[in-house]
Amino acid sequence: MDLPSFLWLWKIAAWSMGLSLLAYLLLTVTGWQMFQARTNFHPRPSWLHLLHYSIGGSMVLLVLLLLAIGIVGTLGHFGSLGHSQHLTAGLIVVALTLISAVSATLISPKRQWARSLHVGTNAVLFLGFLWVSLTGWVVVQKYLP
Repeated sequence: MDLPSFLWLWKIAAWSMGLSLLAYLLLTVTGWQMFQARTNFHPRPSWLHLLHYSIGGSMVLLVLLLLAIGIVGTLGHFGSLGHSQHLTAGLIVVALTLISAVSATLISPKRQWARSLHVGTNAVLFLGFLWVSLTGWVVVQKYLP
């Protein structure tokens, strides 16, 4: 397919990636606030948990949108997948995001391991976002004139 017909797709991908990184940053801030409230035995604001979950759900949707765009765009442009490390990095980020989201729903006083899994996964997810961003920049260079 001709590149200009895919330009709109790459614009959506760029915005989705930027918003995913913003969501990750906001999740870090709200997660830290919840941690501080819990460890200092302060009551957590009632809206904080809902905000954290809402931003997290939005990030999951954005990451899945990026996966779909990557598959459709790459197949449309190259006819096959696997032209760079970006596919591997992207799949790892998707997996880490889903593990983080599922583990978040399991957190309870009876399942402390779920909180550890959630926080640990999010720490590794930072490296995943870094890797997917760097490999994505390489991919973007292939599409620019």
